[in-house]
Amino acid sequence: MADKSGGQGGHAGAAGRVTTPSRPEQIRNVVLVGHTGAGKTTLVESLAAATGAVSRPGRVEEGTTVTDFDEVEQRQQRSVALALAPVEYAGVKVNLLDAPGYADFVGDLRAGLRAADAALFVVSAADGVDGSTRLLWEECAAVGMPRAVVVTKLDSARADFDDMVLICQRVFGDGVQPLYLPLLDDEEHVGGVIGLLSQKIFDYSDGERTERDAEEAHREGVENARNALIEGIIAESEDETLMDRYLGGEELDVEVLIDDLEKAVARGSFYPVLPYSAIASGVVAAPPALGSIELLELMTKAFPSPLEHEVPPVTSPEGKPKGPLACDPEGPLVAEVVKTSTDPYVGRISLVRVFSGTLRPDVPVHVSGHGQEARGHADHDIDERVGALSSPLGKQQRGIDAGIAGDIVAVAKLLHAESGDTLSGKDDPMLIEQWLMPDPLLPIAIRAHAKSDEDKLSQSLSRLVAEDATLRLEMNPETRQLVLWCMGEAHMDLVLDRLKNKFGVAVDTVSHRISLRETFGGAAKGHGRHVKQSGGHGQYAICDIEVTPLPSGSGFEFVDKVVGGAVPRNFIPSVEKGVRAQMERGVAAGYPVIDLRVTLYDGKAHSVDSSDMAFQTAGALALKDAAAKTSILLLEPVDSLEIQVADEYVGAIMGDLSSRRGRVSGSEPGDNGRTVIRADAPEVEIGRYAIELRSLSHGTGTFTRNYLAHEPMPPQLATKVKAEVEHED
Repeated sequence: MADKSGGQGGHAGAAGRVTTPSRPEQIRNVVLVGHTGAGKTTLVESLAAATGAVSRPGRVEEGTTVTDFDEVEQRQQRSVALALAPVEYAGVKVNLLDAPGYADFVGDLRAGLRAADAALFVVSAADGVDGSTRLLWEECAAVGMPRAVVVTKLDSARADFDDMVLICQRVFGDGVQPLYLPLLDDEEHVGGVIGLLSQKIFDYSDGERTERDAEEAHREGVENARNALIEGIIAESEDETLMDRYLGGEELDVEVLIDDLEKAVARGSFYPVLPYSAIASGVVAAPPALGSIELLELMTKAFPSPLEHEVPPVTSPEGKPKGPLACDPEGPLVAEVVKTSTDPYVGRISLVRVFSGTLRPDVPVHVSGHGQEARGHADHDIDERVGALSSPLGKQQRGIDAGIAGDIVAVAKLLHAESGDTLSGKDDPMLIEQWLMPDPLLPIAIRAHAKSDEDKLSQSLSRLVAEDATLRLEMNPETRQLVLWCMGEAHMDLVLDRLKNKFGVAVDTVSHRISLRETFGGAAKGHGRHVKQSGGHGQYAICDIEVTPLPSGSGFEFVDKVVGGAVPRNFIPSVEKGVRAQMERGVAAGYPVIDLRVTLYDGKAHSVDSSDMAFQTAGALALKDAAAKTSILLLEPVDSLEIQVADEYVGAIMGDLSSRRGRVSGSEPGDNGRTVIRADAPEVEIGRYAIELRSLSHGTGTFTRNYLAHEPMPPQLATKVKAEVEHED
């Protein structure tokens, strides 16, 4: 780190070049996370410029950056997909994974966490820490991922680094301590940083980074922060004598403290905070930006290499456990597709994290993908030939010879591999344990705008689903609607934008229909008569039935009480078949009928004209006749919900559930200041709950839903639905 090396790390040899590492210890994989607008992409730009990966920072204000290559991102001026920006510093390749900050794109964020060995939390000094960032910190803590915090936008009028450190300590918990403090110039602009351990000043005010010893006034100003940092390092040190020596007044060696700090960061038990600003002393700084070198030194010296990151469990494609793997370039090949995208010129590009072995171009590999059929991702086991390998930087695809264990590379033209799939040796297929992906909970029904779009729609949707592991495609057989399940409104807008502008398919959105059911409100008898004589062979079937409603969930019962052969034995199954067919078609609003007992007690047949089809028709007519003699209830699907929300929003969530005809069945304390609420609510009331819960809970709420049962719809709503059906007819 800068406190230790004085900033003599060195840049990459030539602009735009990144040397292919030969050993895993020369690699760092770091995912940048934080809320939208925190400045992640700007930070990546600055780090790329500081290391010579690009000649200057991207023109962020024009939407052209080294990480955002998607046209949608350039139009929306925000990251919507995981992007890789490899840079080189002090002989170490740092794979910077810029993850989208908006909650709708959590799938790409989770992919970034899977591919990375450490996380850099980017928080804005002007905006603070939002609820989703707090949840993500807890998620990283659960798996022991090393973390650091960088505070951006120090040039903002509302910026206060000290206040932001206090907020981070309160929100993120113990172990969060500043490693550097920003220094103000005579005009109250941030012009440099001071290292709390080395007590050296790194001045960026003149457009270049210069180093000098801190003066006595500076040392007195940072004494409290320095003492707190040292005490935090000592608390994490494996040397139990340090605390006694420190309390005894001994001046501890800075080199020892830095070594202990680096070890604690790599273990994931200490979380340094660093200042950063693209503007120094009131003007946009030339590379390097204020704090960028200090950040690079932290990542290369304190963040762990892939050797220190446990390889995820693997099995055979059939599920047989395999032995644990190590991050060894000479080991068996196991890699994972963390992101799939399509380039209009290159074709499909797969971003791949190599966990074991070495991935080489033009070599056959086995592609395995399982467990995602419910999302529209078919299971598959297939051999493919690896295309060209590259180290991507924005739109640039810089060719490389190999991807060793621990590295992240781009692979061209893997035609069948999708996000989450495993690449392994052709002769030794393996499957990596899937990472946890949230369920998409916002439905949107679509249809082709014109006949000419229908043929392209299916193929385009298949490509979208292959690229986006959080997108679920459903063809509902009951409502006959094509439904895309999205993570939220922004995700929905992105999918529609890509269909239109990337694949050239125009679609219309339509109201999402709920799969309703019908049942009888009371017992009734029905008479079915199908008698036709049209010359030649006629049709003759008469049956009488009694219909009795059953309790919810009972299903369908057919009872034969015919006596005296009124309906011949061989035609009784025909009556049941006709009743079942009519139940599928519905008797009132066109929805399937459930929970009935139908008793066949009488009928008539003809020795010549009766037939299987005739009695099927008579059975259907009998059910419709019975339906006309009693009330028909419409049943709506009800889901069980489990909602996790910060304690301060429980009241608002409870009140909102009541307005949705929800029934709260209980609540209990959750982890980290959250409450778990369990409730039941009609599906029609929670179609947009993914959006509305996020708004009500300020980004802290999550929920899951599972089908519970079909229950009677309120009479006024049922009347409205029936009227709409009659209007359509």
